[in-house]
Amino acid sequence: MTAELLNTSLQLSVPELMLAVGAMVLLMIGVFSGERSVTIVSGLAVALLIMAGLWLVLFTENGAAYGGAFLSDPFARFMKVLALIGSITAMVMSVGHARAERIDKFEYPVLLVIATLGMMLMISANDMIALYLGLELQSLALYVVAAINRDSVRSTEAGLKYFVLGALSSGMLLYGASLVYGYTGYTGFDEIARVLGEGERPLGLVFGLVFLLTGIAFKISAVPFHMWTPDVYEGAPTPVTAFFSAAPKIAAMAIFIRLVSSAFEPIRIDWQQIVVFLSVASMALGAFAAIGQRNIKRLMAYSSIGHMGYALVGLAAGTQAGVRGVIIYMLIYMVMTLGTFACILAMRRKEEGNVENIDELAGLSSTNPFMATMLTILMFSLAGIPPLAGFFGKYVVFAAAIQAELYWLAVIGVLASVVGAYYYLRIIKIMWFDEPAPEFAPVAGELKLVYGLAGLFILGYVFVASPLGLAADVAARTFF
Repeated sequence: MTAELLNTSLQLSVPELMLAVGAMVLLMIGVFSGERSVTIVSGLAVALLIMAGLWLVLFTENGAAYGGAFLSDPFARFMKVLALIGSITAMVMSVGHARAERIDKFEYPVLLVIATLGMMLMISANDMIALYLGLELQSLALYVVAAINRDSVRSTEAGLKYFVLGALSSGMLLYGASLVYGYTGYTGFDEIARVLGEGERPLGLVFGLVFLLTGIAFKISAVPFHMWTPDVYEGAPTPVTAFFSAAPKIAAMAIFIRLVSSAFEPIRIDWQQIVVFLSVASMALGAFAAIGQRNIKRLMAYSSIGHMGYALVGLAAGTQAGVRGVIIYMLIYMVMTLGTFACILAMRRKEEGNVENIDELAGLSSTNPFMATMLTILMFSLAGIPPLAGFFGKYVVFAAAIQAELYWLAVIGVLASVVGAYYYLRIIKIMWFDEPAPEFAPVAGELKLVYGLAGLFILGYVFVASPLGLAADVAARTFF
């Protein structure tokens, strides 16, 4: 690599380099800053992520780096900014709850920074080796974070389950990558697309595609690779669950889009069938499995499975409108989920600590009207009730499916939404019409800020829909 190419590569990957160097510096600071290490490292970690996000927004240079393995384009920048917002919000939410949740270790924010670095590398990956490196960097940090509360059997069990199933999915992804490499002779997405465009499509290559998509489907909790999600969501400390539910899903969906829209675009007929199956199965299971849940974190796990199914409706369309729909859907999903988890973190009593049973929300409208109102807005939005943001998210993906003549997929999506609305509306009914449960402890300011801003965004989405839609359209145009 010449000096000029190296210089270009370094310029295009400045945010990633900032996080990589910053994570090492934060570790050193944490080791030497004594009792205040958690506060100092957490604050610096948030500042570091904000700096990386600002760089992405201010410096919009496009190009390929490191021999074409790393791409900087509008799609990568948009999804990276979303992932960074998710990580920053989850980190801010966990600040006040670190001690209560036994995650008051300075390694926690450092691990979140490393996981975010892995996500950003994944989003920009244009080569199967780069994809695997980013995926594993993210996954290894998340395995540790899930089990970070060593005194809790639930947390340790969650981390172990996630590790075992995650290792299995990584093995499948690697096996798929090796099959694709064996049949095409390349690991780069552009080269794979060129070879596939020449008309060759051996059966082994299709098997490789299936294994690759299986590995990524695990990361977005798509059915039937969702088994880890309810247990890990319930068992991990709540701030960790909030992180799991947003940023990693953004990164995994981004690489899913890039893989099928770039490397495997010439064999759309093959991957479209797989995506349609994942979508239908996820929507159906997400709608029905959540109905009987009493634990709100488990309910949110099944809810996230269903929402990934709705997002995949847009991807199944295989069009620019479809990809645009997925991008908008993931943005809205992230806001709704983080807002809801801020409310879940606020479900705390002085004597009992955090409570997770849905019945504990009984009569919240009389004990904490502001939180009840915000959670009601978020639940209506998750159910897809107009004119809230969740409705527009579903509208854009279903419209893309109809344009692509996947009428029955859109119909299944609408039916799943109707069934899924039941368990969101049940939470609203408990908050507003049941006898009040004992009052929660005063809510921390950062949690009020998160669920307040989330509720405001959901309510006022109609006013920002146009600029956000335009930005998503520019990002989607990268592939078309």
